[in-house]
Amino acid sequence: MHWFYLLLSLGALLLAITTVHGWLLLLSLLAALGFFLAWIRGWYLDRIGGRQQNELAMIDPAELRRLRELAEARKREAAPASAPPQGPAPPAA
Repeated sequence: MHWFYLLLSLGALLLAITTVHGWLLLLSLLAALGFFLAWIRGWYLDRIGGRQQNELAMIDPAELRRLRELAEARKREAAPASAPPQGPAPPAA
C-alpha cells in the first residue's frame, strides 16, 4: 500500500512541473512532499517498525530461571519412568 503513496508523490511532482499557476505549484509541491513522507513512513514500518517486541510480554530473568527449574524437574521425574528396566549384565566372553 505504501508504494501507492510514491506514485501519488510522483504524480503531484509532475503536476508541479507542468503547471503555470503559482498557487497550484505550491499546492502540488506540498502534496508531493506529504505523499513522499507517507511513503517513507510506510516503508519504514514495513521493514523495521513492525518488528518491535512488546516489552510487557518479555520474561524477566528470575521468571525464566524458575521456568527452567520446573522443566528440569519434570524431565528428571519423567526419565526414570520411561527408562527400560536394567537387567543383569550379559556375561563377558
